[in-house]
Amino acid sequence: MLKKDLKLSLGPLLYYWPRDLTLDFYTQVAGWPVDVVYLGETVCSRRHELRLDDWMQVAQKLADAGKEVVLSTQTLIESESDLKALRKIVENKNFRVEANDFGAVHLLVQAGVPFVAGPALNIYNPDTLACMATLNAIRWVPPVEMPRSMLISMPVPENMETELFSFGRLPLAFSARCFTARRYNLQKDDCQFRCIDHADGLDLNTREGEAFLVMNGIQTQSANVHTLAHRLNELTETAVTHLRLSPQSQRMADIVKLFRDALDEKISAADAKAKLETCMVSAGCDGYWLGTSGSSMGAD
Repeated sequence: MLKKDLKLSLGPLLYYWPRDLTLDFYTQVAGWPVDVVYLGETVCSRRHELRLDDWMQVAQKLADAGKEVVLSTQTLIESESDLKALRKIVENKNFRVEANDFGAVHLLVQAGVPFVAGPALNIYNPDTLACMATLNAIRWVPPVEMPRSMLISMPVPENMETELFSFGRLPLAFSARCFTARRYNLQKDDCQFRCIDHADGLDLNTREGEAFLVMNGIQTQSANVHTLAHRLNELTETAVTHLRLSPQSQRMADIVKLFRDALDEKISAADAKAKLETCMVSAGCDGYWLGTSGSSMGAD
């Protein structure tokens, strides 16, 4: 049995795509069956195909199309210019903000603005979650490795929404170093923006040739694509209100439709899993949800 009235959200774009491709992507998103869209650069401040003014224009178009728009902040603040950009996002008067580090939380609290507590805040226990509620967080995104058993036992404050990372390569870690630049023997400050050549990140295999991780600038991701489309009936005991889908370069419209159809019980869990396998950029996984190895896919 599925939870009713679950909303679909499209998470922030984690990759560096050319300007025209990015704008075209969000033009399409306006017509997709998603309720919430997160916008902005969360990985690297050197990615400037779109500036804040551009993101704000995209945000307004999506809002006009009936979407709830949230501006996501950068996860690793490294410079005064990063902090300046963060302040501009916090001070915007039109759209809600997702805080991805505690500097953003601090500024949002100072401004008295309700916010979304992003997955990079690493909220693992009830006391921290309760603290976020007192600071005016209206929604939280559990860490991507939080298993179902822990999520069920987490007491969620009244009126706080819970958004579950439900599709996409898992954002596992951030570093001050740029792994993509290092791959090309470049300095981080002279990276030549090589991320733009890898629309879904740069694959990193073991010496045996097995998929291991994905390098996305300063971000490390899972090689496999995390998906819960076939496990939506397992959400009934949780407080989940939103399912987050992380953008990929291929067939994202089909993926969104598959999740929407699964929520509307137009297709079975088995069909959702089988059809998604033809859309994903790599093999699927759901191990973290089950409390096992994150790269594994559990039995149905």
